[in-house]
Formats: sequence, structure tokens, C-alpha cells
Amino acid sequence: MPPMQTPSVPFNQQARPINRGPVATMAPMGFGDAIATCFSKYIQFSGRARRAEYWYWSLFVFLLNFGAAFILTFALGKSSADAVYGLLCLVLLLPGFGVFIRRLHDTDHSGWWCLISATGIGAIVLFVWLCQEGTKATNRFGPRTT
Repeated sequence: MPPMQTPSVPFNQQARPINRGPVATMAPMGFGDAIATCFSKYIQFSGRARRAEYWYWSLFVFLLNFGAAFILTFALGKSSADAVYGLLCLVLLLPGFGVFIRRLHDTDHSGWWCLISATGIGAIVLFVWLCQEGTKATNRFGPRTT
């Protein structure tokens, strides 16, 4: 049996990167940009939403709900605070649902998959999809959002 041959590569040669053409880079979306985008697409359920847009919106809603509940309860009392807090939830419901559906579209899933959360295990599946990076190319819901 002949000894095993390994190709000889000098140590002073470095691997050259493969030229794959120009890569489109997307500008990062900040907290304020995400909130402005969600309010500007108030009831738009078509298109796609990036991860940053969805998670910044979720953070905004969480902080606003926590702050509003705390401040309104001390400022107005429990009964009046409940009414104002209910109005706040109604105002945030449609843009939140819209960004949720657009986020599912970005991962190439239909918005109807939101109904899977009614089964307990489906919420875990949705959470995984929401954390995934969206499809890089154009999918059936449109081009990649910038």
C-alpha cells in the first residue's frame, strides 16, 4: 500500500476569497425607525418586516404598557386608568398585528400561521419563526425590505 499523499501548500500562501459579486447591504434599523415604520404601516398586512422592526416594536409595546399601567394607576386611580389603558391597547393592536403578519411573510410563511398559537406548542413554533432571519431574496410576499 502506498503512503497517503497530502497536497503540499506553502505556508506563505493565503487563501484568496471567492468573488461572488456585489453584496447588497442593508442599513440597520434603529428603535425610532422601527416604531415610525409600524405606525406608518398601521393596517398594512402585505409585504415583509425585518427582525429589527418586529422586535423593536415588541419592546416599545412592552415598555409603553408597563409605563402606562404604572403612571395611569397612580395619576388617575384604578377605574379611570383601566379605561385609558384599554384605549391604549386598542390603538396598538392593529399595528402590532400588522407587523406580526409581515414578519411571518419575511420568513416565507403565510399570515394564517398566526392561528397556530392557539395550540400551545404552536406558540413555540411561531417564536422560532419570528427569531429566524428572513429570506434573503424576493419571496412570494415581495422583495426583501430595506
